[in-house]
Amino acid sequence: MQPRIVLIINDRLLCRARATAIAALSLGLLLVGAPLAPAIAQAPAKGVSQPAPKAVPSFWDPRRRPERPDLSRLTVIRFLTETDYPPFNFTGADGNPAGFNVDLARALCEEIKVTCTVQMRRFETLLDAVASNRGDAIIASLAVTPQMRARVDFTDPYYRAPARFVSRKDGVLAEMRPEYLEGKKVGAISGSSHEAYLKVMFTDAELVPYPNDDALRAALRRGEVDYIFGDAISLAFWINGTDSADCCAFSGGPFVESRYFGEGVGIAVRKGNDLLRQALNWALFRVWEKGRYTDLWLRYFSVSPF
Repeated sequence: MQPRIVLIINDRLLCRARATAIAALSLGLLLVGAPLAPAIAQAPAKGVSQPAPKAVPSFWDPRRRPERPDLSRLTVIRFLTETDYPPFNFTGADGNPAGFNVDLARALCEEIKVTCTVQMRRFETLLDAVASNRGDAIIASLAVTPQMRARVDFTDPYYRAPARFVSRKDGVLAEMRPEYLEGKKVGAISGSSHEAYLKVMFTDAELVPYPNDDALRAALRRGEVDYIFGDAISLAFWINGTDSADCCAFSGGPFVESRYFGEGVGIAVRKGNDLLRQALNWALFRVWEKGRYTDLWLRYFSVSPF
C-alpha cells in the first residue's frame, strides 16, 4: 500500500503536517499502556520473541484538563474534510466519508452530544468554504502555520508528522545520535526541511540529496546510502507496503521540532468562533482520556510513525 499521502505531503508543504526533528522527549509520546522512554528499544529476553509495542502520540497533558464550555448553544457541527488523502480522508466502500480524520470528527460529536455532518470537498476549497459559512470546522490534516492562523483559528494539535530515519533491516539502530552517523551516507529530499535539519544537527554524516521520494527509497533498497531521513507517516506506509519489498525498517525514534516543521495539525474554525474551538478542545481531551484516540490510531496505522 502506497497511498497518496506519500506524494501530497511534499506538494503541500505549507498546508500539510510536517513536524520533525529535535527529540521525541519533548513531545510526550505514549506507548499503549506504558510510557515511552527516549525512543530506545528494549531488548527482549534471550530466546523470547516479542512484538514491538506500537507507539501512539499524545498531545494532551492530564494535569491541564480543559474546562467544559457551555455546549447548549451548539446544535450541529458541519465538518469539512478532503476527498482523497488516505488514510486520513477517503471515500469508504459505502460511498460515505471515511478515514482517521472522519472517525475522529464523529467521536468528537458523540462526546459533545451534538449532530455531526461530514462533507468531503477538494482541499483547495476548504478555507473558503468555512469563511463563507458553508461549514463550521475543517478536519483535513491542515497544518498550523502563521499563514493559516491569519485565515482561521485552530484547536490544539491532534497529531504531528514526525521525521524518522529508515535503514535496511540489517542496519537498524535503537537510537540515532549525530556521533553514530559519522561518515555514514544519509539520503534526504533535496531542498526539504529534513535535509535542512540534517545539515544543522548531523554535520558529520555524508548527506546525499535526492530529487523525490521514489529516488530516495530506491537508493536505500540498493544500498547506495546507509539511512534515509524523511516524513515518518509516508515512510511508515512505504515500509509496510509492497514497494519496499520488506527491505527496511525505522531506525531510532521520532524527531519533532516546531522550529523546522510547524506546530502540528489542528482542526480549523472560522476566526473568532471561540465556542466551537473550545468545545472541540474539550472533546479532544475527553476522547484521548477515554482511550478512543488510541483505538483510532492503532486502527489506521499498522506501522506507527512514532
